[in-house]
Amino acid sequence: MLDDYEGFKEKIFKLTGIDLSSYKERQMRRRIDSLILRNNYDDYYLYFKALTQNTELYNEFINYLTINVSEFYRNPEQWAILEKEIIPDIMKSNNKPKIWSAACSTGEEPYSLAMMMSRFVDLNNFKILATDIDDGAVEKAKKGVYTQKSLENLPKDFVDKFFTNTGDKYAISETVKNSIEFKHHNLLEDKYPDNCDLIVCRNVMIYFTEEAKIGMYNNFRKSLSRIGVLFVGSTEQIILPHRYKLESLKTFFYKGNGQV
Repeated sequence: MLDDYEGFKEKIFKLTGIDLSSYKERQMRRRIDSLILRNNYDDYYLYFKALTQNTELYNEFINYLTINVSEFYRNPEQWAILEKEIIPDIMKSNNKPKIWSAACSTGEEPYSLAMMMSRFVDLNNFKILATDIDDGAVEKAKKGVYTQKSLENLPKDFVDKFFTNTGDKYAISETVKNSIEFKHHNLLEDKYPDNCDLIVCRNVMIYFTEEAKIGMYNNFRKSLSRIGVLFVGSTEQIILPHRYKLESLKTFFYKGNGQV
């Protein structure tokens, strides 16, 4: 019988640096309980002990916890706004913008950004920072191999130009891979990059508590450059953005108050 979730959260924080208290408890506890029972444990203590002894079980837990669901050009109409309006405005002030893909999961988002930026810059001389807390997801991202389904929303010219089809898999080109710098990063604990002209963090904040989101919004705002823009997911519209010294540029796009 499962018990002592509070004690389990403390142990997980010490082991992984992931603060489960910052996630919506009912939703996260339900996911964790399901995973524990699926692995034939009925006690948080025994499951935690197994996590410290079994690398495969530990990696499964981290991957499940961080909810890695991603695809190229998710919500394509928003990517169209990014390409036609947001990026050109940024490029007027900085022709080599600093871009950060936060919580990048298995890489679809930063690779989408890189392909889009290929319309504006030479990718051989351009780097996008991509970060995630899940090292397993980052390793998959570095390999750059995807299913056809994940490419469904991607412009056809990008598929033709930047992917090699091998059976039922699509491998992304070395040019695009080399334009991404992948790093480990915990949005709840680690220092945010400075002076970003574009931050893309989508479909992640919905899993966090309101208190955790307040801290993240403030940190994102501090990370923006004078011209910087924050791009969030389609279910993550920021209510009353001025509370975080942000202002709405377009739906799902925000800049810091007073920025030009």
